[in-house]
Amino acid sequence: MHTEAFIWMFLPVFVAAGSALLSFYIMQARMEVAIAKERETLAEARATINSQKITMDERIKATEEATKRIAMDEFMQDFRIEERSYARENKSLNSSKRSMVMQERLFFRNIPLSNWIEHEMVVEEGHDLDQIGERESVFAAPVLNGGGRLAVSKFLDDAPAARPRPEPGISIVPARIPAFGAQ
Repeated sequence: MHTEAFIWMFLPVFVAAGSALLSFYIMQARMEVAIAKERETLAEARATINSQKITMDERIKATEEATKRIAMDEFMQDFRIEERSYARENKSLNSSKRSMVMQERLFFRNIPLSNWIEHEMVVEEGHDLDQIGERESVFAAPVLNGGGRLAVSKFLDDAPAARPRPEPGISIVPARIPAFGAQ
């Protein structure tokens, strides 16, 4: 009877211990499932953040490039060409020569970047003075040259070759710019 009493006395303790172990393992499995779900959610959030960061970096770069392009376009629009022309007639004892003189210079806003460049073109009979001026212009040649670039930008690319060689019939005469306040 003694053994039977011990069995009845310790049986609830063994059942309680077994139930505790069983509930511990079930709760451990539930916690692992919850942690796995949280890790999956965290991985998705990190992937979303990384893709948004990459997208934001690309947008920033595109915005910077667009801003630089707009700034360069605005800068190039500040260049202008001032042009003047007149007819000149040289008479000597033996001959008479009628020519058109065109003067041009390049400006940035209101600052002259070059001296007056003078072209003298002999006018033949039957030619219009305006058409000759358009044909012989240095700065305002066709707005777009074959490469799709502005004539001014091609002029600026050639800037290190500062003084072009004069061609026959064309004379380059530097203009004198008076000092500020001088008359």
